[in-house]
Amino acid sequence: MAARSGLWFGVLTLFVVCSLTACSPAAQPQAAAAVESEPERPAQPQAADWWHPASGSTWQWQLTGELGLDLQVEVYDIDLQVEKSVVDYLHTQGARVICYISVGSYEDWRADASDFPPEVLGKDYEGWPGEKWLDIRRIDILAPILRARLDRCAARGFDAVEPDNMEVYTNDTGFPLTYEDQLAYALWLAEEAHARGLAIGQKNAPEQVRDLVGSYDFAIIEDAFYYGWAEEMLPYIQAGKPVFAAEYTDLPGDFELFCRQSREFGFSIILKKRDLNAWLETCP
Repeated sequence: MAARSGLWFGVLTLFVVCSLTACSPAAQPQAAAAVESEPERPAQPQAADWWHPASGSTWQWQLTGELGLDLQVEVYDIDLQVEKSVVDYLHTQGARVICYISVGSYEDWRADASDFPPEVLGKDYEGWPGEKWLDIRRIDILAPILRARLDRCAARGFDAVEPDNMEVYTNDTGFPLTYEDQLAYALWLAEEAHARGLAIGQKNAPEQVRDLVGSYDFAIIEDAFYYGWAEEMLPYIQAGKPVFAAEYTDLPGDFELFCRQSREFGFSIILKKRDLNAWLETCP
């Protein structure tokens, strides 16, 4: 389901039908065999062919509930399942739009759930009913499914993709995954997104910043100020790429302090409820 850093909130299943002026509740969510053959790599377009978000951009992140489309923000991060009319409307308001998909977990409520064969399904994603970890080594099997999702992101006019649950190898997945497995998967995802004219953001996984900052266009992080690892994302800022940070109301952090730290780092920080509904608090 929605973005997580290892703690995470429950899954809501909602359906979106949107016109240019109103929305109804949105569809939301959020030792195995080695790779047998590497899928064909797409032709890589020039970097100018996709969106390059600016550091300091304001943003909203909503994956559940009735979509709020009237905020004066520069970037929206919303679920793949929304109608193209929603993305089009946000573009008319001058906003860019990020497409949320999960790349490291199987979600049994998704329309393409039956496309995942049993051999790539690992242990249950603890705390999130209906989800299982994926064997990310099996790019040969996962590639057609994820390419189809990226195709839908592009067809609906999204500017970028949020690849949730890309931080996999440190979890109890049921597979003997390694740092190198996760890195190979992340780099493959970046190639596939860029081939479709989509920017892509690193989701959490601070230990891989040095290896990914050259290939990814921005970062999205959760609870990083509360847990003390936000500074590890500074290579993105140093490369002229934004870091979109979210802290949550269910942890006893000092949001005003996090705002000051975020300003020092040049991050774009917001406070959200764990279910990522429309509620939003920005820095004073």
